[in-house]
Amino acid sequence: MSVSWSVQPCLPRSRWLVAILASSLMAGCAVGPDFKRPAPPEVSQYTAKPVATTEATEHVAGGDAQRFATGGDIPGDWWTLFHSAPLNELIEQSLANNHDLKAAQAALSVARENVLAQRGSYYPNVSGSFSASRQRQAGTIAPTPSSNAFQYNLFTPQVSVSYAPDIFGLNRRTTESVKAQEQAVRYQMIATQITLSTNVVAAAVQLASLQAQVDATRELVDINTHMVKILRDQFAKGYAGGPDLAAQEAQLAQVNATLPPLLKQLAQQRDLLAVLVGKYPSQAPDLSFDLSKLQLPQELPLSLPSTLVAQRPDVLQAEANMHAASAQIGVAVANRLPNIVLSANAGNTALAMNQLFTSGTGFWGIGADITAPIFQGGTLLHQERAAKAAYVQAAEQYRSTVMGAFQNVADSLVALDQDAAGLKAAAAAEEASRRSLDLAQRQSQAGYANYLSLLSAEQSYQQARITLVQAQASRYADTAALFQALGGGWWNRADLARDNDEK
Repeated sequence: MSVSWSVQPCLPRSRWLVAILASSLMAGCAVGPDFKRPAPPEVSQYTAKPVATTEATEHVAGGDAQRFATGGDIPGDWWTLFHSAPLNELIEQSLANNHDLKAAQAALSVARENVLAQRGSYYPNVSGSFSASRQRQAGTIAPTPSSNAFQYNLFTPQVSVSYAPDIFGLNRRTTESVKAQEQAVRYQMIATQITLSTNVVAAAVQLASLQAQVDATRELVDINTHMVKILRDQFAKGYAGGPDLAAQEAQLAQVNATLPPLLKQLAQQRDLLAVLVGKYPSQAPDLSFDLSKLQLPQELPLSLPSTLVAQRPDVLQAEANMHAASAQIGVAVANRLPNIVLSANAGNTALAMNQLFTSGTGFWGIGADITAPIFQGGTLLHQERAAKAAYVQAAEQYRSTVMGAFQNVADSLVALDQDAAGLKAAAAAEEASRRSLDLAQRQSQAGYANYLSLLSAEQSYQQARITLVQAQASRYADTAALFQALGGGWWNRADLARDNDEK
């Protein structure tokens, strides 16, 4: 991604300038480098060890194996793959009402209008004017009208036309830069939309996770409450000691203490969902999500590495910024070259309104002006150098964005692979702790086990339940993250694809 250009006249300066002007008028050239789209990275895979299929965990929500379909296309409404009508409804509401997305769409409208405004530089400027005055001239020095009156009225309607031939491409490079800036804003808007839909999915999954953790904690509260009741009855009859009862009451208090933080997070997650869909927290819909009601996509499309740079909106935005910087080099070069302005005007001047446009009142004029910078104190030279440095900066930012995109995909693939393994381990731990707790409860009630064993079994079960729920949520959330990392399928959405065709 390097650019170079040079002008090496082999003629005398005056003849060289004439030749340049003539050839520019005929060829319509634009000084500065012509932007070339960067080639995709020469890599064939995202991770050092390719992942084809994840592990499966039977009889657990979110435990299905996931297969990566290399080269598969991503649907524009990828969230429908979770098969949740409430989730689909939330995302549609967010796309219609979210204020951050509306702000991004308004910014795109601003950029488009700026492009249209800049394109006006291709056309002549036409203006009309009309002046009316009453004046008195000094008789000793001033000319007078043909009537020799020193005090008179003067009416002058006039039309003026000016046009600056774009000889060196100043207007074309400026328009090219503004158009590239519009594309950068457009891809930023697309990124906002993809991030919004991903955040809604993540928030819904987290809401379901927290709800499941609350349910698990309340179940543990019920278990411990029941055990406290049994111990109190046994203590009253002399079958249990005070330390055992105190230990069980302490365990109940500890479990109860874990409930308010979960309820706080649950309420905050509802508030977040409300804001994402464009509502105030007090207007939050009374929605509840269950992880068991979400279907984990079993086949995940995996774009080829060579196509990722053409899909990710942040990469395309960085490319557009690079294009704009390239065009600005041409602008800086053109500012150091001569500029020609053609002008013409025509009108009438009369002493009375009824005399306008009669014989002898008309006037006209045509002209051409050429200006060229001779000495600017080095300003234009350093502006050109700054434009070249800005292009290098944009190119390096583009490379960094591309590497970050590949890292996002690689991290998502690794996360999904490890999530599946983690869910399998969490499910086995939860099942083992459930059996251990059930056995400890029966032995405790029969008097065959001490209460320290029961407390230990309860603590293990509580942690295993929460770990299982968190592992389930990770699989759903990281699946959504993979869709986001691959570009979110925006090219398959009718509205965004139409805009892409119009660029």
